Amino acid sequence: MSLAVYIHWPFCKKKCPYCDFNSHVSDAVDHKRWAEVLKANIESFARLTDEKQVSSVFFGGGTPSMMEADTIATCIQAVQANWQASNDFEVTFEANPTSSAAKKFEAFREAGVNRISVGVQSFDNEALKFLGREHSAEEAKDAIAMARDIFPRASFDLIYGRPEQSLDQWRGELEQALAFNPDHISVYQLTIEEGTQFHTQHQRGDFIMPEADVEAQFYDLTQDVLGTAGLPAYEVSNHAKQGEQSRHNMSYWRYDDYVGIGPGAHGRFVSGGKRMTTRGHKAPEVWLDKANGGYVGNGTDCGYRTESIDANTAFEEALMVGLRLSEGVDVMHLEEKTGRKFEDYIDQRKLSQLIDEGYISYDLERVTCTMQGIKTLNSLLLYLLG
Repeated sequence: MSLAVYIHWPFCKKKCPYCDFNSHVSDAVDHKRWAEVLKANIESFARLTDEKQVSSVFFGGGTPSMMEADTIATCIQAVQANWQASNDFEVTFEANPTSSAAKKFEAFREAGVNRISVGVQSFDNEALKFLGREHSAEEAKDAIAMARDIFPRASFDLIYGRPEQSLDQWRGELEQALAFNPDHISVYQLTIEEGTQFHTQHQRGDFIMPEADVEAQFYDLTQDVLGTAGLPAYEVSNHAKQGEQSRHNMSYWRYDDYVGIGPGAHGRFVSGGKRMTTRGHKAPEVWLDKANGGYVGNGTDCGYRTESIDANTAFEEALMVGLRLSEGVDVMHLEEKTGRKFEDYIDQRKLSQLIDEGYISYDLERVTCTMQGIKTLNSLLLYLLG
């Protein structure tokens, strides 16, 4: 069975106003100690899942490009030493496109990274300023070009649906993105998350977000422009050429096992015949102290909270994440993973209604959201599973 490994680096130079990820600003980081504790945690999780083959590693954050290359190499080597790696072993690394971060790309490649995801977010300097990003549009373009030269595989992120952004402006940014002939692009609609700086500003009336019908137009334009360019959506927010999908993220959406290592990192895997979920303590220094000896299982204060996942919860989770994919959900795979029969668990009256109204396609082997269903996925899932 395959396994994905997520490693969380919680530190950032500054907190972006839209970000609700577990990220922290710190001027003093003991890189040597962090490398040692991350390595110990990799080793301890491997003891629980040693029968699995690792297909991917993903360094997320935070800002992983603030890591030292030696720390990255230590983590990758620990993964390879404690699990069997697949032949197409993927190692993805998130990076900011500032000039100082881009200068480290070659060191990251030498450390073992073979896929990079660059946090561009926009090719418009005013938009970058609004989003709280520290790089310029030119730095972003330079970083993309450098990433494509250095790494075998490269992706970058863009954010759309910003206040006062027009459809023509968004089309222009997509065309600038396509000028790089990318293999993979992640495009995210700007959302206002509670607890962020943007949430406070939005509540105060500092800016107005696009109406729902305009958001739908942005989504339709994205599908049209990228699909025509040979980058169809394989997931709600991710577009790729054939064969260039993120293997790591596909593990999440196909409900495969993954371990999450680091502060606030989530994991979900089967060990000893039981499906469990883990979550690291969010505070970096607390996690570092408690997780010093690695993950030692439930009932011990080792920097992680552990909970078991029952079959019904697993079924609903697997369906929810799987319907984000253009390929949908393989019903046999779903039933084997969760031990629940699709036609017994799902209300057939609701399913038939969603099929008749054009939201879902179902042929007994696979259930898939239509384009109309993808646009209303959250409410669709509430209805179907309610």
